[in-house]
Amino acid sequence: MQSIIDKAKQVRLLIFDVDGVLTSGILFYGTHGTEFKNFHVHDGLGMKLLQNAGISIAIITSRESEIVTCRMQDLGIEYLYQNQPDKILAYEDVKKKLKLTNQQIAYVGDDLPDLPLLRRAGLAITVPNAPKIMQQYAHWTTTAKGGEGAAREVCDFIIEAQGLYSTMIEPYLR
Repeated sequence: MQSIIDKAKQVRLLIFDVDGVLTSGILFYGTHGTEFKNFHVHDGLGMKLLQNAGISIAIITSRESEIVTCRMQDLGIEYLYQNQPDKILAYEDVKKKLKLTNQQIAYVGDDLPDLPLLRRAGLAITVPNAPKIMQQYAHWTTTAKGGEGAAREVCDFIIEAQGLYSTMIEPYLR
């Protein structure tokens, strides 16, 4: 069986789910239906580092949120797919646009709507607070929970596996 590091070396695209992966999965609503989400700043920097390393990032979420649009614009995420109850269509679209194979794609998801993508991706990742079935289909489970640095852990792992970590942190060592 191919090691997780070998799988990470092939990654050219990392796809994230949002709720439960980039956030804690807890939904907050104000009195007038205003939605609130919290994103971890470490995750954002990890995503920027990964993009600077030449690896594309996509977001595929079954919900629609202006907050997600804003955050992804802040991070320079080009491939944002919201309101995707069947995530396979978005996965296949971004895969085709970037001319990639499944082996070149890593996917991070936390619940049943993500399962079809975990089963396709060359590197399937979930978070420890995901239902057990997700962990059965994932190649790797992060140590950090969703919304608490899991995305950063994944980004750092891929950067390190590809031998790019020293180069990516060099500007911060001056």
